[in-house]
Amino acid sequence: MRTLHAADEVRPTWTAAEPIKDGAVAVERDRVAAVGTLAELRERFPDARLRRWPGVLGPARVHEGPLPDAPSPRERIHAVLKSGAVAVLEEYADTPELRAAADRNDVVVLPRTQSAAIRQTGRADLAVFTETGECIATVCSGRLVHRRR
Repeated sequence: MRTLHAADEVRPTWTAAEPIKDGAVAVERDRVAAVGTLAELRERFPDARLRRWPGVLGPARVHEGPLPDAPSPRERIHAVLKSGAVAVLEEYADTPELRAAADRNDVVVLPRTQSAAIRQTGRADLAVFTETGECIATVCSGRLVHRRR
C-alpha cells in the first residue's frame, strides 16, 4: 500500500536550505516513491493513504551514542526508534541480543555515522519533529514504528 506522509514542512536533508512547505513523501512498501508538495503527490498518487503530521518531516536519524537503558534489548531499540532514529552505531550495538533486536525491527547497524537524506527509491526512513525537537513519529523501512499519542 502506498502512503503519503505529509507535514507543514519537509526537509530532504536536515541541512537543506529550502524546505518544502506543505510537503509530503510518498512511500511504497519500504521505499520512497517521491518527494514534493502534498498537492503534487496527491495528484500523482490519488489512491494513497494520507498521514498528516504537525511539524517538520525529514530523514530519520542515526543514534550516535550508547543505547538508552531499558530492561531488555527490544526496549532499548524501541527507545531509539522513539527518538526519531532508525540506525545505531555498531560499537553500541555490541551484544548478539542487541543486534538481533535491531535486525527484527529493521534498525540499521552502521560501522560509523553517516548523513541521512530522503531520496527517491531510497529506504523509507522518516521522522517528524515538533519545533521544540520532540519526535512525534518515526517511519522505519516504510513502517510506522512510533507515533506520539
